[in-house]
Amino acid sequence: MAEKSVYRFRVEPQEVDFSLRATIPALGSAVLNTAGVDAQRKGFGVDALNRDNFSWVLSRMALEVDARPRQYAEYDITTWVNEYGRVLSTRNFTLCDAGGREFGRAVTQWCMIDLAARTAVDLTAVAETHAQALVDAPSPTEKPRKVRRVEPTLEAEHRVVYSDIDFNSHVNTMRYIAMMFDLLPIERAAQERAVRLDIHFLHECRFGQTLRIGCELQDELALFEIGCGETAAVRASLTWR
Repeated sequence: MAEKSVYRFRVEPQEVDFSLRATIPALGSAVLNTAGVDAQRKGFGVDALNRDNFSWVLSRMALEVDARPRQYAEYDITTWVNEYGRVLSTRNFTLCDAGGREFGRAVTQWCMIDLAARTAVDLTAVAETHAQALVDAPSPTEKPRKVRRVEPTLEAEHRVVYSDIDFNSHVNTMRYIAMMFDLLPIERAAQERAVRLDIHFLHECRFGQTLRIGCELQDELALFEIGCGETAAVRASLTWR
């Protein structure tokens, strides 16, 4: 069994809002960057998979943030993989400030796709090959929750442009999250409260498509659906605690 890995980050000026605290999209980006770096270091990153025309794709994500760190604050992200299913691999994270106090946690679930067929790959062989990378430790919080169909009370459109696209040639995860936060009233988006984000990716969105972003806003909950035409591509929930 492997050990958990720890990576150091700092909140940079481009990652904060007007409160001078890191935004949720910025913290989510750091979490996903950690996943990429750790997978690459252990031999099953995108660089290795691309040689066989495969890649990792994020399927589901849960991110909890108790308090957003201030500009220039240093923090650590600890990550570990504790589960391989037939289709999904589970990678976990905790976020701690420089004093070692935990202020966030995340659980992500990934599938491997065949880039030519754009279909999921059975992970059984991967689990056997990389069994030594598994860590015998539970996830730090509940796995990503399902999100029901959304009845929007707020709506917007977004045309997918160059800066939205990631290394898999579809819309970057953090761009979706930024679109969601951009649709919220600013006082809701920037409030300093504990929050949990659950997000499910259902279909790919690509360059040139026009996306519809819908939000159903409730007292302590915002439900989101992003789609193209009649097809839902992403559903998410944001819960304030």
